[in-house]
Amino acid sequence: MRIGLAVPQYGAFATPEAIVEVARAAESLGFDSLWAADRILAPHEPSDPYPGGDGTMPEQYRTFLDPLTVLTLAAGVTTRVRLGTSTLNALWHTPVLLTRTLTSLDVVSHGRLDVGLGIGWLRDEYRAAGVPWEGRGARLEEWLDVAEAIWTRETVRHEGERWTIPPSAIEPKPVQRPHPPVLLGGFSPSALERIGRRADGWLAVGLPLPALTAMWNTIRLAADAAGRDASALRMVLRVNPRLTQDEAPAELVPDTGTIDQIADYLLSSAEAGADEVLIDLQQTTTTTDELLTTAETLIKRLRA
Repeated sequence: MRIGLAVPQYGAFATPEAIVEVARAAESLGFDSLWAADRILAPHEPSDPYPGGDGTMPEQYRTFLDPLTVLTLAAGVTTRVRLGTSTLNALWHTPVLLTRTLTSLDVVSHGRLDVGLGIGWLRDEYRAAGVPWEGRGARLEEWLDVAEAIWTRETVRHEGERWTIPPSAIEPKPVQRPHPPVLLGGFSPSALERIGRRADGWLAVGLPLPALTAMWNTIRLAADAAGRDASALRMVLRVNPRLTQDEAPAELVPDTGTIDQIADYLLSSAEAGADEVLIDLQQTTTTTDELLTTAETLIKRLRA
């Protein structure tokens, strides 16, 4: 099982010095990947509850660096770890511009990019970005069509409901061919079906293992129905734990628990289909020293 770490990006960790220190150290410690998330605002009166805990957005989210800027800086101080987004909200950006940035990151990192996309959960952010909330699934389908055309065709053309590209050359192409792996988030039946039908994998989160297994089976069945190789799909599982000294009740894991409880959950997730786990420690530590000490303890426990 591959092990990833969330790169410093928000709250007390939203500094270039933290990004550089943790990216370098994570590669040295043996982590396989670094990941960044996407958040553009923290409304005082949110339109929707935060999907986790008591529904309140973490206070740390008030300060949030752009994910692709963060990963570009991390790319410049590492040579081996892969760089991923979990998740980047594709629909806040036009596909031709965001695909250019993603391609550039794949090029400057020498082909280390994993493109993890989602459609978000907060209507306030869509209003702020000037993008309709309604029809997100159909918008994502066309977004993926445009990105695939840009990445794979010598002459790019697209005429759709939302975007039009005249016959054009759009270069360079990504280092990874035909394109960087595209992973999609989501938990609704339509999202799971879309992942199986057209993604390279699923960005999952820390759910009870029976629920995780059931959703993964749905994705694999959708891949089979689309004539795709279900065994080629990846599951990358994200956890944002709040670590405790004393054991937490089992029903709170992996949101809360000791290092051993979180590690045991992550190891068990491999049985549910997880190929890679992604650990975000920015909500349970306050300094880079504490973050890296905790990260080292966790990776040693997971590799034991």
